[in-house]
Amino acid sequence: MKEDHGPPGNPAQPKATADVAESGRNEAEKFRQWAEEAREARDQHREALEMVRQERERLRETGESTRIAGEEARSAAEQARHATLDAVKATAEALASTLEGMKMVEEMRRTIRSVRGVTDRESN
Repeated sequence: MKEDHGPPGNPAQPKATADVAESGRNEAEKFRQWAEEAREARDQHREALEMVRQERERLRETGESTRIAGEEARSAAEQARHATLDAVKATAEALASTLEGMKMVEEMRRTIRSVRGVTDRESN
């Protein structure tokens, strides 16, 4: 089978056309490879962005949990402070009544001592 080289008298034209076609195919292959690499890079970038989004969400949830725990701790501390104040007041009232009782007993002893004729120490 004989190749068609175009019009007679210009045998270089088919070779030049074949070279241009081969060069075009080579260039197209380069662009195809670059496009594939770009798609792969895009996919990796999307994966990285998704990981960042998930981490950001996890940190947001952790921050919210920490905020809630802090509020609960402040509330518990406030309740403990009030309980401590109530305990101090109750202790002070108990001691005051005991002190008043002690003062009354001492006053009674003085009164008994001041009565004439009472000299027995055991009665004091």
